[in-house]
Amino acid sequence: MQINNADLTYCTNIHPGESWADHFAALKQNFPEVKAQLSPNKPMGIGLRLSNQASVEILMGDNMHQFKQWLFDNNAYVFTMNGFPYGGFHDTVVKDQVHAPDWTTTERLAYTLRLFHILTALIPEGMEGGISTSPLSYKHWFDTGVEMEDAKLVATKKILLVAEELSNIYEQTGILLHLDIEPEPDGVLETGREFIDWYEHVLLPHGISHFAEKRDLLAHEAEALIKRHITLCYDVCHFAIGYEPHQAVIDELEAKGIVTGKIQISAALKATFTGEPDNKQAILDEFAKFDEPTYLHQVIARLHDGQLARYPDLTDALLLKDDAAEWRAHFHVPIFLEDFGLLQSTQSDISEVLEIWKNKPFTKHLEAETYTWGVLPQELKVPMAQSISRELVWVKNKLSI
Repeated sequence: MQINNADLTYCTNIHPGESWADHFAALKQNFPEVKAQLSPNKPMGIGLRLSNQASVEILMGDNMHQFKQWLFDNNAYVFTMNGFPYGGFHDTVVKDQVHAPDWTTTERLAYTLRLFHILTALIPEGMEGGISTSPLSYKHWFDTGVEMEDAKLVATKKILLVAEELSNIYEQTGILLHLDIEPEPDGVLETGREFIDWYEHVLLPHGISHFAEKRDLLAHEAEALIKRHITLCYDVCHFAIGYEPHQAVIDELEAKGIVTGKIQISAALKATFTGEPDNKQAILDEFAKFDEPTYLHQVIARLHDGQLARYPDLTDALLLKDDAAEWRAHFHVPIFLEDFGLLQSTQSDISEVLEIWKNKPFTKHLEAETYTWGVLPQELKVPMAQSISRELVWVKNKLSI
């Protein structure tokens, strides 16, 4: 829905199923009810997730025509997509394979380009579109820093091919599209600092050389092209897990002219330890309830000296039981809830980022992204459409003037 000259929606990676038939059936089952509650009389956008399989199947036969007709009939449109999970994302063990195939592969490149051509066919006239994607690869797949730097360079060159294609689309159609790179714990690009440093010291220098050779562009022309089409996906959950200073990161992005293509509105789990043994064990017992086998739930602990300790999964952190002042865990919990008893959510981080945005909008795309409904503890589960609506109502109320 339109709010403060931006589009607010939810990401359909919440729905299980990997075929186009599965995706479409979930949309038809849930979206009309959500729209009726949130935007009954005005158009409402969809944050579409297509697996690689679905992205191939939607282009077969008259599937695209049927989907366009359904969008028209339901007063709906697509303006943003999630191109991070390539394959299975529900009802299977995902863990680190959410990054596979990574940006060093031709499979990831082909999938992403296909998504952009689908988005070009779907997006309403006059709107800009974005697709969020993996932060290049997964850190723990590389044994040495040299290997990771080599992979980073290979990935960057493929991302520049995306920028080249998006520039072609822009020049031919006037449609502005951007690739929204999403830092997350244990990604090759994990933090705001890592993203900005990569952007300035790897992407731009190689991009300037690439477009000088391919298009005979001057350095400032190449930089402008890259900044138009390669942007940041600001996932609030991921930045909150790393205890990142939102205002400082957003200010630095603005100062350097690096665009935020999308805010993903999501919350992590957190807890503060009092130092009492009974309190610590009780908190660990509560975290253990969220230690499920489908997704990675990285933990970043803030130690008493202010240093951060990182664990690749909740299971690892629970085994080590470090002497921390606070834990934050990568488990997307409902954004409209802050208190989980001994645990809390990082909802306050969402409130802070939305307040910054409300005072100075720095993106046109806002997307709620709680994809873990299927693996939440039973007491937190409610019907899907109701869950989605509660999330979007909460955000809408936060953004009301």
